Amino acid sequence: MPEFMTPEQIAARATRALDAAVAAGRDLGLTVDEPRVLHDVFSVVVHLAPSPVVVRVPTVLPYIDPVAQAAQQRRELDVVAWLARRGVPVIPPSPLVPAEPVQRDGFSMTFWQLVEQDKDAEPDYVRNSALIADLHAALRDYPGELPFLSAADPRMVTESFVFLESHPELFAPGDLDRARREWAVLEPFVSSRERFEARFPGVDLQPIHGDAPAYNIMATSKGMLYADFELISLGPAEWDLAAFGPEAEAAYDVAAQGLGGRTLDKDVLKFVNAIGMSRAVACLAMSPQLPMLADAVAPAVEQWRETPFAGGFVS
Repeated sequence: MPEFMTPEQIAARATRALDAAVAAGRDLGLTVDEPRVLHDVFSVVVHLAPSPVVVRVPTVLPYIDPVAQAAQQRRELDVVAWLARRGVPVIPPSPLVPAEPVQRDGFSMTFWQLVEQDKDAEPDYVRNSALIADLHAALRDYPGELPFLSAADPRMVTESFVFLESHPELFAPGDLDRARREWAVLEPFVSSRERFEARFPGVDLQPIHGDAPAYNIMATSKGMLYADFELISLGPAEWDLAAFGPEAEAAYDVAAQGLGGRTLDKDVLKFVNAIGMSRAVACLAMSPQLPMLADAVAPAVEQWRETPFAGGFVS
């Protein structure tokens, strides 16, 4: 059985991330007297008080590839800075430090402007899904190069299934067999732009947020702001609506049509929803790093068991 991190070990990891963020901030000339952790799940998010700077330090990762991680973080910073310059409501990189990822003590981190969140605001994912259409419209003109569907991270799914094979207590062998057979059907279309375009002719690709943006639109003192572009990719618009359901999809379609964009393709939605299920199952492999994941993913695994093979997607 894999060794799950204890609460003490998780707290120690957060402390190391906090210390690294503080040291990096001070090295960049920031005043840091009262740093505090704002959030600690997949990343430790630190306010370098009194400086109006927030540092995001990823700590729970499927694998460590420092070069790839820094490239991903650099893409995020570039895209968000570009959106901010165009007046798109985003949480921007901090203007007090260079917009570059910083490596310190084994962590790679990014620095963002502090924005006061409205903690009393209730999330409205249907309304937020309509706002995704505005974000997509803004992103279409982004001039930089982005990798095709890197948000799917096929390496993570493949390596996670290898790990889970050795840990049947996390995922039953029969379930793993089905998950692998589904992934064999789905993976070719996230690993190859050419195969995707051949399977879905006429479905345009564009820059997409990549990480469930309806969850990552924050109510703040400055209004609703798009945040957390860590998985920015080139892909179909449908990717950003995966798993939100028909009501959210309908809200997006109305908003997209109003902006002169296309409505969501049902076949592509079936595909991205199936990929989302594969990724959710694969997340179980990270539960030793983040024990809460086992319970958090359980409802998605139950839902997956009840869905048709590969979500009904036919290759």
